[in-house]
Amino acid sequence: MSKQLLAVDMTTPGANLEAYISSVSTIPVLTIEEERDLAERLHYQNDLEAARQLVMSHLRFVVHIARSYSGYGLSQADLIQEGNVGLMKAVKRFDPTVGVRLVSFAVHWIKAEIHEFILKNWRIVKIATTKAQRKMFFNLRSAKKSLSWFTNDEVNEVAKDLGVEPKVVREMEGRLASVDTSFDAPVDADDESAPNAPVYYLEDKSADPAMLLEHSDWTENSNTRLQEALADLDERSQDILMQRWLQEEKATLHDLADKYAVSAERIRQLEKNAMKKLKAAIEEDVA
Repeated sequence: MSKQLLAVDMTTPGANLEAYISSVSTIPVLTIEEERDLAERLHYQNDLEAARQLVMSHLRFVVHIARSYSGYGLSQADLIQEGNVGLMKAVKRFDPTVGVRLVSFAVHWIKAEIHEFILKNWRIVKIATTKAQRKMFFNLRSAKKSLSWFTNDEVNEVAKDLGVEPKVVREMEGRLASVDTSFDAPVDADDESAPNAPVYYLEDKSADPAMLLEHSDWTENSNTRLQEALADLDERSQDILMQRWLQEEKATLHDLADKYAVSAERIRQLEKNAMKKLKAAIEEDVA
């Protein structure tokens, strides 16, 4: 159903947003009886034309909701389109036997899609990931009445209303006040502003030549000690360790017991003794 609904031009705002809003405003609002009849046709007969009419008649409602999220700096057309996706999901799940109007049922789905879009696109780094943080994000945005920071009394009041600790409110307020910064300098940056880009002053410790050399030497020496310690083991112990630890598909104790015609417990003892010898040899070389 959703693919056919998406094909309808009216569900996707084009370049001329004002023309789109004007067009959806002319679509008649359904009466209770008309809405119930269409919903029953969709619910019981999977009538896609009924679904289309239900969606079309509620597009103006999506525009109304999307306008309330204009303060996030995102495209109004994108917000409307995401809200339309939520509307179509609501229409698909609407049960006419419950006894509520579609508009009351759809508001949750419309806002959910818009919220998800805002959280994904408002900042490069996600500002809210958990359900509690999402709730805090939208409630705090609506609670802030000015661009200034909350006073202690305002923090305590918001924290009480939302049922969280004041420090949680302060943390989210700091996230809301943060801005995205490009790591590299802008292409058109001049000689004075370019050095202010993080790429010029943030240290990449992993690129320290001394640390890279030290890590490389340590890895090489560790591998050498391990190979030498393995070479000192008898052939059977070497094979057991190779099969149990160094193969992509590791052998079981019973597999090796069958191979060497001994018990699985004996293989476990040989493995344990070989590991002890390896550890002792490596520690001796380090010392």
